[in-house]
Amino acid sequence: MLNVDHTALVLIDVQGRLARAMHDSEPLISRIRCLIQGLQALEVPVVWVEQYPEGLGPTIPEVADLLTGQSPISKLSFGCGESREVMAEIERLGRRQLLLCGIESHVCVYQSAAQFLNREYEVQVVADAVSARTTHNHQLGLNRMASLGAHITSVEMVLFELMGRCDHPQFKTLLKLVK
Repeated sequence: MLNVDHTALVLIDVQGRLARAMHDSEPLISRIRCLIQGLQALEVPVVWVEQYPEGLGPTIPEVADLLTGQSPISKLSFGCGESREVMAEIERLGRRQLLLCGIESHVCVYQSAAQFLNREYEVQVVADAVSARTTHNHQLGLNRMASLGAHITSVEMVLFELMGRCDHPQFKTLLKLVK
């Protein structure tokens, strides 16, 4: 089970035109926003990552606007686990349960999951907050990550699992987000 004191979100490459080219991009962006807002209410840290922003552009405003006071970590490797800067931030946070969201399911999210699993992190992929340009590649990515040992979850599962109880101080806030 996820625990707020052991969990961090890794937000992967929700950038520029690529983000808009994802299958069902608007629902994807909405779910990513819901996840970030819910995790912020629960005080779960977000590790914000961008793939080569000089080429792909910055994180889309709808997502970046939620991360005030933070700066993205730029990477050139597809997988976050190969970036010294990303790993340094995750190690600084001291969190061993990593939630993954972003794009694309079969490339950067998949390679990140594989690398984190190799480093013995617990990895949960938020299936409704990751995508690819095609549903085929999205499903392949999810299947591959699951076969490696990543847990496949959803935004609602994550938020309610982290809350644990209906008398949690953030219950009404999170309930409004998911409805």
